[in-house]
Order: sequence, then structure tokens, then C-alpha cells
Amino acid sequence: MNTKPSLDGGSDFMKSAEAQESPPMRNYLCLTMFTCFCPAWPINIVALVFSVLAQKSYYEQDYDGSQRLGRKALHLGIVSFVIGLVIITACIIVHFTTHVV
Repeated sequence: MNTKPSLDGGSDFMKSAEAQESPPMRNYLCLTMFTCFCPAWPINIVALVFSVLAQKSYYEQDYDGSQRLGRKALHLGIVSFVIGLVIITACIIVHFTTHVV
């Protein structure tokens, strides 16, 4: 591969490599691992799987697929966190409002 140097001393190949910088990885792994402690188990596991798949796609340089899977992991993580809070709140309310005779 024979490239001509440009006027500033760099090659065109180096400029094209710099122009194709990878976007930041957003797999939300910490969020999905945190939501695994919430009592919405099936949704938590699916969010964790999407997060790991997003990381795998990023390392395979499939940036569009990684962003898509990362967004799904984020949305499922938020949903599982909200459902978990609702379940925990309902259990606390039932526990403290029932009277044992």
C-alpha cells in the first residue's frame, strides 16, 4: 500500500483512520447488574443479557447494533427497577397494615 504524504506530513490513511473513531460504549452493565437485586427477575435477566450482547457487539465493531442493544438494556433496566420499587412498596404496605389477631 503506497500512500502519498499530504502537505502537513501525514498520510491519507492516517486521516481516514482518525476520522473513523469509535463512539463511546454504552452497555449500561452497572445499571442492569444493580437491577438484578430488584424482585422483577425475568425482566432483570433479559436486561442483563442485552447489556452483555451490547458489549459483545461493540468489541466486534458493530457500533449500530451495540447502541441498539444498549438502549434496549437501558429501557428494560429502568422498567425492572420501577417494577421492583412497586413490588417492594406493595409488600411494605401490606406488611405494616395487616393486623394479626
